[in-house]
Amino acid sequence: MTPVLGVGMVGHAFMGRVHSQAWRSVSAFFDLPAVPSMAVLGGRSPERTAEAARRLGWAAAETDWKRLVQRDDVQIVDVCTPGDSHAEIAIAALAAGKHVICEKPLANTVAEAEAMAQAAREAAARGVRAMVAFNYRRVPAVALARRLVAEGRLGELRHVRAQYLQDWITDPEFPLVWRLRRDRAGSGALGDIGAHIVDTAQFVTGRNLTGVSALTETFVRERPLAESSQGLAGLAGAGRTGEKGAVDVDDAALFIGRLEGGALASFEATRFAAGRKNALRIEVNGSKGSLAFDFEAMNELWFHDHTLDEAEAGFRRILVTESGHPYAGAWWPPGHGLGYEHTFTHEVKDFLEAVAAGTDPSPSFEDGLRVQRVLAAVEASAADESRWTVV
Repeated sequence: MTPVLGVGMVGHAFMGRVHSQAWRSVSAFFDLPAVPSMAVLGGRSPERTAEAARRLGWAAAETDWKRLVQRDDVQIVDVCTPGDSHAEIAIAALAAGKHVICEKPLANTVAEAEAMAQAAREAAARGVRAMVAFNYRRVPAVALARRLVAEGRLGELRHVRAQYLQDWITDPEFPLVWRLRRDRAGSGALGDIGAHIVDTAQFVTGRNLTGVSALTETFVRERPLAESSQGLAGLAGAGRTGEKGAVDVDDAALFIGRLEGGALASFEATRFAAGRKNALRIEVNGSKGSLAFDFEAMNELWFHDHTLDEAEAGFRRILVTESGHPYAGAWWPPGHGLGYEHTFTHEVKDFLEAVAAGTDPSPSFEDGLRVQRVLAAVEASAADESRWTVV
């Protein structure tokens, strides 16, 4: 019989909702070696957590994450809280013998990420698995881009450009929510969305960053205090107290870098790109060709084969919805596009398969630590007049 693994999730705001959708839907579309059971949802408020559990499909609610990780009906702990609590919850869950999937960035500091990676290594020796949740790896077009690079279709890699552009805090009267506070989020656009493009670039190319030179900026340095800070979704209607507080994280980060093997790379992460809602973009140029992706057209990958005669060469659009494309065949007929929520379903599908097989899932906590070290190098460089900083 297919084993059932109870899931306990901590956090029920924006990430909690999309993770809940993934746990609810994964078994309906993928043949899995282990089936998830949505056992318990954790949150601070008894009333809000109970209501979220009812609405999102969880069997029970807990207001103490320490009780949640010790429950006998929980074999997997899903951490969907702000970054300041990732390390404590994940390390405790691994020590309790629970498999862990943790939202990105892995932690708020390199020291926390190192402790989490060490805990994951020790847990793996006992058969307990851990994964960091970089969901954009599971976009079918991004997975196809990685396949094309791995197959050598781009030849020698020379230049990578990565951007993540949003506009949700361009209004200076937007409230001071937790994502704009260093003590909760660790950093601003850099950790929130910059972490994604660092991981995406390293994933697609198969190469890590070795050094960076960076600039960061905070455009709005004071914002109205919010009565609550429940995450990204619904923030436009967050209550305000009339008082203001200091923004102590970056609004935008720009940096250049070099990848293993010598390829150049440039990165831009900003939440001040008016008109851009969720534009995660990557372009990779090599000696034999190029590819380009933009999440605002997430079912498309653009590919240029530079080995063709110039009379025929040029970028061509690949609609990544065919049954042979990564993940796509489990869903709809060709041409019927997927959406943001599907990336999380693919994420938990891969995680469950790794747990059932007794193998380490990817991206691992080591991968999360690697990204954390890049973020720290970017901040160090920006604080020291863009000095070249080794990762």
